[in-house]
Amino acid sequence: MAPTHVLRCFTITCIGEKIVYLIFFHVSFVMFVWSYWKTIFTKPANPSKEFCLAKAEKERYEKEERPESQQEILWRAASSLPLYTRTGAGAIRYCDRCQVIKPDRCHHCSACDMCVLKMDHHCPWVNNCVGFSNYKYFILFLAYSLVYCLFIAATVLQYFIKFWTLCRRKSAENCPKNELHSQAKFHVLFLFFVAAMFCISILSLFTYHLWLVGKNRSTIEAFRAPVFRTGSDKNGFSLGFRKNVAQVFGDQKKYWPLPLFTSQGDGLTFPIRLVSADPEQAAVTLHPEPSKSVAEVPTSPLNESHNHLLSNDQHANHTGGHLANDTLKSAGSDSITISLESDS
Repeated sequence: MAPTHVLRCFTITCIGEKIVYLIFFHVSFVMFVWSYWKTIFTKPANPSKEFCLAKAEKERYEKEERPESQQEILWRAASSLPLYTRTGAGAIRYCDRCQVIKPDRCHHCSACDMCVLKMDHHCPWVNNCVGFSNYKYFILFLAYSLVYCLFIAATVLQYFIKFWTLCRRKSAENCPKNELHSQAKFHVLFLFFVAAMFCISILSLFTYHLWLVGKNRSTIEAFRAPVFRTGSDKNGFSLGFRKNVAQVFGDQKKYWPLPLFTSQGDGLTFPIRLVSADPEQAAVTLHPEPSKSVAEVPTSPLNESHNHLLSNDQHANHTGGHLANDTLKSAGSDSITISLESDS
């Protein structure tokens, strides 16, 4: 145990400062543990049964040896599903492991051995997949971890400086010259360096994910742009900064700091932005049905949605009656045609 004069030298004497430190410490600690708990124990959301092949179609798919025939089966099965994205080769995104047609932004996690809706990454620090169901919790976990480490480093800094300046150079009240206890010095040094190290590392990760939220991208989409009918587009799901933030945190700002599920949508469909061939033409945003939580979204609207993957020459017969063309005429004789989804 450190000598009494060393403990007195590094003890807070102001009552008000003690109260502020205790309140801030416990609030940040509780929020840190709460968000960490939610990130760990929230089960990743999976595709619903509407994206699974029917038994007969699954048997035909497994018997087919030609990829072209397998794709024909997938095209027919996906005709009633709300899909915007495809593979790089223009095929239906299908998981042979889970035997399910992948919804937009859904990917298979080899660590969890399942398809995860809006998968961002598999995090070893929480031993869980970070995706649609717990991405907000993960962001808050990083935020409160950063606040917690920053608070510890800031409050220990003054005593860290005292150990290396005041008490080693001159005698002070209750702190004689060169009488520092080696164990007490090690504790302060260790606490400061660990807190500062975690603060710097978490800050870089937290900043990166805030940038992803502002762009409405996942970590996977940041490295590999999603492919739409018109080609790959890294900003295909970007709706503008405010709407992008609302996609993760929701519309009610009072719930943003709390690890409660407030993300928009159901994880199966997402509003996208279609950019016309004219680079000066403003982006057009297509919105699916109003946002609902995971527990509130029924499965029936999936059968009523229309597949925009199938709106090409080969499969136009699936959705030909559900698309309307709006022609925008410029000042000259040229015109631009944009295909919009009908809400009916």
